[in-house]
Amino acid sequence: MFWKFDLNTTSHVDKLLDKEDVTLHELMDEDDILQECKAQNRKLLDFLCQQHCMEELVNLITHEPPVDMDEKVRFKYPNTACELLTSDVPQINDKLGGDETLLNILYDFLDHEPPLNPLLASFFSKTIGNLIARKTEQVIAFLRKKDKFISLVLKHIDTSAMMDLLLRLISCVEPATLRQEVLNWLNEAKIIQRLVELIHSSQDEDRQSNASQTLCDIIRLSRDQSNQLQEVPEPDPLLTALESQECVEQLLKNMFDGEQTENCIVNGTQVLLTLLETRRSGVEGLMDSYTQGFERSYTVNSSILYGIEPRLKDFHQLLLSPPKKTAILTTIGVLEEPLGNARLHGSRLIAALLHTNTPSINQELCRLSTMNLLLDLFFKYTWNNFLHFQVELSIAAILSHSVQEGKTTTNDLEGKEEVLNGNVATESLETPENNTENIMVTHVSLVMAEGGMRRGNMGHLTRIANAVVQNMEKGPMQTQISEFIKELPEDCRGRWESFVEETLTETNRRNTVDLVSTHHLHSSSEDEDIESAFPNELSLQQAFSEYQIQQMTANFVDQFGFNDEEFPNASLFEACCNERIQQFDDNEEEEDIWEEKEISYATQVKSRTR
Repeated sequence: MFWKFDLNTTSHVDKLLDKEDVTLHELMDEDDILQECKAQNRKLLDFLCQQHCMEELVNLITHEPPVDMDEKVRFKYPNTACELLTSDVPQINDKLGGDETLLNILYDFLDHEPPLNPLLASFFSKTIGNLIARKTEQVIAFLRKKDKFISLVLKHIDTSAMMDLLLRLISCVEPATLRQEVLNWLNEAKIIQRLVELIHSSQDEDRQSNASQTLCDIIRLSRDQSNQLQEVPEPDPLLTALESQECVEQLLKNMFDGEQTENCIVNGTQVLLTLLETRRSGVEGLMDSYTQGFERSYTVNSSILYGIEPRLKDFHQLLLSPPKKTAILTTIGVLEEPLGNARLHGSRLIAALLHTNTPSINQELCRLSTMNLLLDLFFKYTWNNFLHFQVELSIAAILSHSVQEGKTTTNDLEGKEEVLNGNVATESLETPENNTENIMVTHVSLVMAEGGMRRGNMGHLTRIANAVVQNMEKGPMQTQISEFIKELPEDCRGRWESFVEETLTETNRRNTVDLVSTHHLHSSSEDEDIESAFPNELSLQQAFSEYQIQQMTANFVDQFGFNDEEFPNASLFEACCNERIQQFDDNEEEEDIWEEKEISYATQVKSRTR
């Protein structure tokens, strides 16, 4: 019976609290202290909110534990203290956020010399962040009185917890009027300019990386906030500062003037790429735009482009001669001159700039023959798919730009034609015989026809070739591309036409999943007398999975040039499945499982065989 059991629900924490000399550490040794705290156990909260207990809790998360303690339990009490302080219990929040003595103990953690203990820094950041969200006005007022607060946070920016703290100040303050005050306070402290200064070759890598990530997050958070708020009293000062031409120019100066390091160039370029993001942000956004005609819902601020344009020559030079890297061993051998992260980010920036379709930038890239250089790198690094993807995006952007787009002026129109002529369509501006399209057509036709081991860029080459063919048929550059193909030398034009009609068509055919014939779904075993269900079933499952993937790709047929009669359909797949499924015969006489039968060894053997 249930009353035989002890149903006393009194926790051991309550029993300890009944002791007169109970200590905080004794309570923190109990496994259920957090549960009791979040359940708002009145006796426990009254004990924890005593001044000496709160001071001890704050000291635990801001001071290093004794080094002679066992490492397994060294941070046990600091961790438990942090969980108690951030348990989101009103009584604890009120005590910690309303007591300036406790806040000063917490704030003094920033006065420690770098580097900070990353675990303690995370406890500090989590506690302050919780107070910013729950006791906003009191904590913001306290921090604004501290003149060195911003300087100390930036001093420790190499610890990622400090980066999180800054972002909480920007994103967790409500209401909107108070948030605007905080943004103005941070802007007056030149937080953006000081973060940009940290992206410099003289700074260590962690400081540069965290400063760059902080700026990228500020851009995204600020844009998201402005989109979500229907009535914005005034523009975000931090975003305005970041998008200013002066800020962009200073960032580029740090990257290219003086000693050039890969870390500085990569971190700086990441900020520029974030500034150039549309609402379809990142790689996925560019790819979506590629498949949908480069539609965008956010216009890049012109001041960003004005700041970048004079430095395009530096990015071109970066692609030519990046910071030196040592040879690396790959699965295909030793790579004496790796592409490097700096050049990869340079190619990403070029793709993003082409996506904006800015005439002056297009003209400068054309004058520098940057697309020629990118194509050279495309064929030089045949196994670097990251680079191949960026080159593909660049070409897709160029092919998708409509010459008649909007109310384009004559100068703008000429600029766009020059980009097309220099990059993909006709002869380059400097050397008529060094024609980009000739280079691309020759590489595409010769490399794909060479045979031998399949190169790593073949998939992207196929997609690029399909994009060119598709735009010749119905793209915005249809007339210009068709005219250029006609003007090619006869041998080059013949190779292109032969490549499109034979090699490209065959490649597209091989890329389809042929469910019309079930011949390929049967077992490949040479022994026709042995039937095995597993290979056939696996083939069917794989074929159906690939079929589903194709169905989910809305413009799959248009992108890859399939014919309607070549595309598989569901009814054919059902027919294949029905051939493999043995139907149950309802007329078959059922066996009586209760009927007594003589069990024999032969029956067991038969059963095992079956």
